[in-house]
This record gives sequence, C-alpha cells and structure tokens, in this order.
Amino acid sequence: MAKTSTATLMTEGPIWRRLIAFAVPLFWGNLFQQLYNTADSLIVGNFLGNNALAAVSSSGNLIFLLVGFFNGISIGAGVVTGKYFGAGDQENLRKSIHTTILFGIACGILLTVVGIVAAPKILILMGTPQEVLSQSLDYFQVYFAGSLAFVIYNFFVGILQAMGDSRHPLYFLIISSLTNIALDLLFVGGLGLGVWAAAFATILSQFLSAFLCLFQLMKGNEVFRLRLRDVRGDWGMLWQIVVNGVPAGVQNSIISVANVFVQSNINAFGATAVAGCGSYSKIEGFGFLPVTCFALALTTFTSQNLGARKYERAKKGAVIGAVCSLCVAEFIALCINLFSPWLIGAFGGGQEAVSYGVAWARTVTWFYFLLAFSHCMAGILRGAGRSVVPMFVMMICWCVIRVGYISVIVRWIPNIRVIFWAYPLTWFLSSVVFLIYFLKSDWIHGLEKHRGKPVHTA
Repeated sequence: MAKTSTATLMTEGPIWRRLIAFAVPLFWGNLFQQLYNTADSLIVGNFLGNNALAAVSSSGNLIFLLVGFFNGISIGAGVVTGKYFGAGDQENLRKSIHTTILFGIACGILLTVVGIVAAPKILILMGTPQEVLSQSLDYFQVYFAGSLAFVIYNFFVGILQAMGDSRHPLYFLIISSLTNIALDLLFVGGLGLGVWAAAFATILSQFLSAFLCLFQLMKGNEVFRLRLRDVRGDWGMLWQIVVNGVPAGVQNSIISVANVFVQSNINAFGATAVAGCGSYSKIEGFGFLPVTCFALALTTFTSQNLGARKYERAKKGAVIGAVCSLCVAEFIALCINLFSPWLIGAFGGGQEAVSYGVAWARTVTWFYFLLAFSHCMAGILRGAGRSVVPMFVMMICWCVIRVGYISVIVRWIPNIRVIFWAYPLTWFLSSVVFLIYFLKSDWIHGLEKHRGKPVHTA
C-alpha cells in the first residue's frame, strides 16, 4: 500500500521511534481533549462559585459511563481498520471504514436518547448533593443533547489513528479546544449564562472537530477515502467491529459504574469534598495522558503488525512501549505529588476543597506505575483482538472488588481516605493478573503458533 502524508505503516522502521512518533501527537491531541471538561470546571469554578464547580465536577464519571462505552467501540473499530491497513487489504479496508461510520452515527443517536433520559435518574441515585443537583441536571441534559458530535468524532479519530495518523486529530483538537475555551469565557464569564452554557460551548466545539475529521477522511488517499455515498453496513465487517469493540466499551462502562459508585460515596462527604475530589480528577486526567497515549499507540502498533504477520516485532513493541509508559508514569507521579496544592487550588472552591484533592493526590500518585502497566496490557491485548481479556480483568478488579472493598470498609472506617485507597489496591490486583496472563498464557507463545496462519481479530 502506498504511503501518504495521512497514514503511517507501523510495520517498518525502528520500533521505539514509531511508537514515540505516534504517541507524541496523540498526547498533545488528548491533552487538548482533556481541556474540554477542565476548561468548564476552571471557568465555572472561578466565575460561578463552589456549587457550580461541584455540579460540573460531578459530571466526569457519569459522562464517561455513557460516552465511554461508545468510545470503547470506536477503539475496537480502529483495531479492525488497523489490521486491514497493515495487511494491505484495500477492499476490506474500505468496507471497514464505511461500516464504521454508519455504525458510529447509529451509536451517536442512541447515546443522545439514553443520555437525556437516564442522566437525571443516575444523578439522583448517586446521591448528588441537593444544593448542586439542579445545576448538574442542566449541565448533563445540554451535554448529552450533542452526543452525536462526541461519538462520531471518536469514530473518525479511531479510523485515522488506526492508519497511523495521529497528527491531524491533534490539529483539529487544538482548534476545537481553543474554540471551547473562548466560548466558555464568552457564555459563562462574559454573559453569566450558568453551567448549562459551558456544556453548550463544549458541544459546539466538538461538532467543529468532528466536521474537520470528516473533511480529512473525505480528501484522503484514494485507497481509504471516505465517500458519503458508500456509507453502508457490511454485516461481516460489522460483526468484527462489534466483537472487538463491545468488550472495550463494556470495559469502559464497567470502570465507570465503579467510579460512579465511588462518586456516590464521595458525595456523602458534602459539596466541598465533591469539588475538591473533582478537581483532582481533572489533574489526574491531564497527568496520565502520556501513559494512556502509549497504550493507544500499542493498540495500533499491535494490530498493524499482527495484520502484517510480524509477530516478533509486535512482541518487542509491547515490551518497549510498556517500559516507556511505566517510566513516564512515575515522573508524572512525582510532579503531581509536589505541585498538587497549587494545581488543585487553581480550580477555586476554597481551602477545604483543596485539602480533599491534595489528600487524594498524595495517596494514589505513587502507584501510577501499576495503572500504567494495566493500561498498556489492555491496549496490547485489544490490538491483538483479545478485547475480552482486559474486559474481564478490569470488570473483576476495578469494579467488583473496588465496589466490594468500599462497601465493606467505609462502614467500619467512615474516612474519605478509605475511598482513595480503593484505587491503588485494585490497580495492583489487575497488574498481577495481567502479568500472569502475559507470562503464562498463550499471549507470548501463541503468536509463534500462528506463524504462517491467518491472524484473527476475534
């Protein structure tokens, strides 16, 4: 397949250079993606006060619960596209792209309905403090009215990244993120319209980035150019996308269910705790971006190389990417640990709120290497078409055990730090399970068995 400026084969060249060259633009792109909700929190907290900040801060876990499922599916769709791109199978590559787009549109419409209907009920079940419930409802209902933009954008990006293009998503996110900040300042800071206006600014900005991705795909290389008249479903391709994507989506949602449960326990400590812990979550979202970018790079690297049947290269890339990710994670941990009072204080909310956020940061940051390892292993396995494994590992460790731990221990020790410790403990468990699977199961040796045979993604 001919190389172009918009697609990169990761089956050739130095492994470390390919991974880093792909991960760096991905990092900057995800950094600007993180700016969306963080800009809402910063501007709302400083212009509208503590209750408004708590209303937006409580949004993170619920949004990821609903949006994360479809984002996971988009990752699975990218694995299918990456496999055919790496193998040079032009016909199936085109089918995968056009089927993915149609499926993404359907998912966006579904999320719009589910989000608007379910979000108010979930907020109440979470025990959202009464003083912030009304504003939280306003924020969520406006946010989910624009679900189509969020979902289809992630499907577009999944296609681009599967073909090794992490630069154009970066450019588009920079444009849309700056637009979002400008609209936040106008709607909230200038016009004082309330928290719903912050969600509206995010929707407008996300539609902009989705349109830019669409334009990029429509003007790409002839081999993988998106043509709207060709957008239709291929049942065989749709099945591959579902088999690879649904486990990743379920994994995201399962983690979010656990985090929603955690949030409901934090809510019991009052609006100040909600504001402070929500601020730390935003900092963690920024700080952990380099690590998650290595995991995403490993997914693309693995899928392309297995599609090309370069098994040794896939295994070497897994090791190199994981080591880089762990080193970066501990550097980030040190920075957040040292500067957390100032970083969290930037969100406003008062000194008591800051103290909650700092306590969380200084409890969990030293264990980021465990989180990094789990994410990398999940990314590698998804790229190999084994999405079911990380789904079950994280379902058990990050959901069942985490929820069980909090349910039992908080009753005996009603201290918010008990909740914080749920994270490193469950990260440790998932890391142990992944390590055992990596060393003892057929992952390392299974690729050798497939030498000379077709590589399946299911």
